[in-house]
Amino acid sequence: MRIIVLGAGLVGRAITGDLASDKEWEITAADIDQETLEGLKGESEIKALRADLSNSSTVSKLVKDYDLVVNALPGHMGFSTLKTVIKSGKTLVDISFFPEDPFELDQLAREKKITAVIDCGLAPGLSNLILGYMTSILDQTERFECYVGGLPRVRTWPYEYKATFSPSDVLEEYVRPARLVENKEVITKPALSEVELLDFPNVGTLEAFNTDGLRTLIRTMKVPFMKEKTIRFPGHAERMRMLRETGFFKKEPVSLSEGAIVRPLNLTSELLFPLWKPKEGEEDFTVMRIVVEGKKTGKRKRFLFGLLDTYDRKTKTTSMARTTGYTCSTVVRLLANRKFSHIGMCPPEFIGQDHECYRFIMEGLKKKGIRFKETVVDLN
Repeated sequence: MRIIVLGAGLVGRAITGDLASDKEWEITAADIDQETLEGLKGESEIKALRADLSNSSTVSKLVKDYDLVVNALPGHMGFSTLKTVIKSGKTLVDISFFPEDPFELDQLAREKKITAVIDCGLAPGLSNLILGYMTSILDQTERFECYVGGLPRVRTWPYEYKATFSPSDVLEEYVRPARLVENKEVITKPALSEVELLDFPNVGTLEAFNTDGLRTLIRTMKVPFMKEKTIRFPGHAERMRMLRETGFFKKEPVSLSEGAIVRPLNLTSELLFPLWKPKEGEEDFTVMRIVVEGKKTGKRKRFLFGLLDTYDRKTKTTSMARTTGYTCSTVVRLLANRKFSHIGMCPPEFIGQDHECYRFIMEGLKKKGIRFKETVVDLN
């Protein structure tokens, strides 16, 4: 089994390192940034290739000799790369979280007779897996709520935030309208809206706001009420709304009085991203709370799944890279060991409905120290 990971950033590196630790398969990481690839030199089991992955013909040539592909590129490159890999007839696992509808490629994937697991990270990803599992054991599922976020352990002014995955994808979350389901109807609300304060054990009070994280669940899960919210330290949403409403996130060029033409988003990125970039060894943590309500044998119950994960000092792996990357690598193992197949586009909720696969993934994450605390409350 030859596996190639497209993108060797924080999450891509975690995926390649984890897969290489099995010593079962040949693992290759590809990236355009030589400095990023240099960071893999200490891991002798990983082959590093420098390549311009924004070029579809390059991607097509690159993946032709591999059995399985992982797409760990930023969202703006994700969909086109996914399409190229599917055209190449390769099984793949995708965590690029692109804005396009993945089911546009379902027919192509079926024609190529390949399994394409998409949105295979933390949220979307593990959140989908859990909901898929819950719908398979409940007689009726009434409500799904997901609260999730990655934060720096030390709060540093002015933003009290560090981007532990692609910063451009973070900004996209703050601009893209959030889709929710209320009374079985899909509605849209502004990103960063409906801020609420929540208390988390061993963490304290955090804020949660609407983001467009339901994605495939809107199409695949018939649940009357569903929402996803991103978690940050209190005050973050207000700062981001101020920037957005002032126009700092706009993509349309603006002419300055001196005659220069500036794309506001590009300028904002140049100023923000250095402040959001974690320093070497800077620690983070990830919090997630999933709420599922429904009926089982006539009784209404609420199921709570809580996660608190922290930076791994031994491997110097961020918590967000752990929770996102190890979910992806565990699903790669699932496919590589031929424990699951689904011809066409396959969001994680499909995998969760297979109880053996659900246990395989959860047990695999437990071995990495990623554990959910599960609580059941009777509502009758």
